[in-house]
Amino acid sequence: MTRITDLRSVWPHEANNFTKWLAEEENLSLLGDTIDMDLELEERESSVGSFSVDIFARESGTNRQVIIENQLEDTNHDHLGKLITYASGKGAEVIVWIVKRARDEHRQAIEWLNQHTDKNIGFFLLEIELWQIGDSEKAPRFNIVERPNDWAKTMKTIEGMSDTEILKLDFWTGFNEAMSHHEKFTTSFRTRKVGPHHYYDLKIGSSEYQVVLTINTQKQHIGADLYINDNKELFHVFQQHKEEIANLLQSEVEWRETEDKKACRIMIFTNINPWKRECWGKAYEWFLEKAIVFKDIASKFGE
Repeated sequence: MTRITDLRSVWPHEANNFTKWLAEEENLSLLGDTIDMDLELEERESSVGSFSVDIFARESGTNRQVIIENQLEDTNHDHLGKLITYASGKGAEVIVWIVKRARDEHRQAIEWLNQHTDKNIGFFLLEIELWQIGDSEKAPRFNIVERPNDWAKTMKTIEGMSDTEILKLDFWTGFNEAMSHHEKFTTSFRTRKVGPHHYYDLKIGSSEYQVVLTINTQKQHIGADLYINDNKELFHVFQQHKEEIANLLQSEVEWRETEDKKACRIMIFTNINPWKRECWGKAYEWFLEKAIVFKDIASKFGE
């Protein structure tokens, strides 16, 4: 195994080569796996006044704004200043700085920022390496140098949570654990970082739609749906197969289309009360089963 120390031999130009490479879905996913976030690209070379941030992204599910600044050299004051400027200009909640080598004074600066910002802001400092085995393709590796003080911030967050928010966070944390033991499910979907939300979304290989799982603490039931982002024509294609889709789901189906919004939903519900923790196992089984069926439906009728 050989380490490639000259990063510019692979990516000669940060914007034209490295940033373009990182913006590709599989590489952004690799970064997301490293920092435990499900990242979706919003824009490359995104404008901030007369400047531009390398990558502007968001966290799927939470919609937290993420900026990523790349530097294929040692850290410097100029990029640190830009990082803060871009974060302010974009209203970013997660700030990622990827470098060849982190100087100690800049590592300390990122550590200080994580200690002195509120629970909604997080700074990551990562070093990137390139490795090669024989004549194989060069493989990148991200190493975290500094990260948000998750433990302290999580404690602050939990202290300010309502009972309902704590319930939602516990529920989806348990769901991630249930997913990890379900082989068929893990081959179809990836877990993501959870929060105190009423929903959990799952990518199914197309930007046109996704599976969304929901818990409703007011109506005391849970649901699952195929969420179609911005394609009413595709929604109408699915509607042509209403009876078959209902049979596959073994459930009464609600077809929700709104005039003022572009998104459409194919929804099912079941009477499992999320407040009853003893019923969570049953809820997880229902979610796991229906999510796979929804993915099969999307593949069968939506392509």
